[in-house]
This record gives sequence, C-alpha cells and structure tokens, in this order.
Amino acid sequence: MDIQVTGILGLLWLLVVIWAVIQVAQSSASGTAKLVWILLMLFLPVLGVIIWFLLGPKSAKS
Repeated sequence: MDIQVTGILGLLWLLVVIWAVIQVAQSSASGTAKLVWILLMLFLPVLGVIIWFLLGPKSAKS
C-alpha cells in the first residue's frame, strides 16, 4: 500500500486553511479586515494561517 505523505499533509493543511477562513468569516472584525485576512490566507496559506493564528481577529463566540 503506497501512501503519499505529501498528499495527506496537503489535504490536512487545506482543511486547516478552510477552517481558518470560516473562523475569520464568523469573527467580529470589519468587512475589510475579513477580506484582507481571507486573501492573505488564500495567497500565502502557510504564512497567512500562522500570522492569523497569532494576530488575527478572534471568533464572535469568544
């Protein structure tokens, strides 16, 4: 059974990015801030998600 680790890790990272985009969309940030965060995560997925996790808007539920 040949499992491609990069494929599995890529899929997991895609799920992390999708989760982060949903969290930004549900946050209490302004529309412009949401757009900037989402674009950052889509164009720079690894760096964008790390920066969002450290500095981004928190969810509206918090």
